[in-house]
Amino acid sequence: MFRNTPTHSDKSTIIDILNSSGYFYDHETMVAGELIDENLEKGAERSGYNFMFADYEGKTVGFTCYGPIACTESSHDLFWIAVHKDFMFKGIGKQLIQETEKCVKKAGGTRIYIETSGRELYKSTRGFYLKTGYILEAELEDFYGPGDSKMIYVKKL
Repeated sequence: MFRNTPTHSDKSTIIDILNSSGYFYDHETMVAGELIDENLEKGAERSGYNFMFADYEGKTVGFTCYGPIACTESSHDLFWIAVHKDFMFKGIGKQLIQETEKCVKKAGGTRIYIETSGRELYKSTRGFYLKTGYILEAELEDFYGPGDSKMIYVKKL
């Protein structure tokens, strides 16, 4: 089941999901919490942060955070996509990204951009983006630090 309206309890849930994955630094998980706070305070339109949640048997097991890119006509960023480690590789991420794409398209979006790390840890993530129809548009070498490129993927909707 998918829903796109966050609740106050979702903040701790998304931090738990991110921590379970083993992919993110503490400062990164705090940013995700700040984005949900901003959504709850201002709403999706004013904050620019939309959420999609995957719930399974009454428990939130994955989420995306996405929004329009300022000063563009119809481009959107996918800021976050994460699935709890206990539910990875079960197709939930694919369904989440498809639901997110539907919402972006319904809002008039024509492209979605995703950035991720070039570190070895993110190899399966990059493979996931390719499998779901995203194309590697750019690589910015040493962006995050020495040996850690910023990889930018795009999908035309």
